[in-house]
Amino acid sequence: MRIALIAHDGKKADMVHFLSGFKKELHQKEVQLFATGTTGSHIEKAGFNVTKLLSGPLGGDAQIAAMAAQKELDLVIFFRDPLDKHPHEPDVQMLMRICDVHNIPLATNPAAADLIFKFITIKP
Repeated sequence: MRIALIAHDGKKADMVHFLSGFKKELHQKEVQLFATGTTGSHIEKAGFNVTKLLSGPLGGDAQIAAMAAQKELDLVIFFRDPLDKHPHEPDVQMLMRICDVHNIPLATNPAAADLIFKFITIKP
């Protein structure tokens, strides 16, 4: 299972909290985590092995979209902050479109991510 992780600044703590609920299961299963730069740093500090890409505004969202288009990802979790403006919004929209085009599951909030993780048997 190859999972991409992205979180806007106001949602990075939510991402770490979410993953912490599945820490044991993520370590036991063959799961590869990929994340945009700053999100990846937070995830790494929480004790997870993660491949860090560029920061979202510097192209990390586009890198993850390219991975999705090349079928190198099985799931994208992107905790978006809908109440804030983001200068790289076109990249965010492109990533979401690529996930839809290539039928890659995309969770944009903890409730959706939790359901997906439980469905794919990454159960706490």
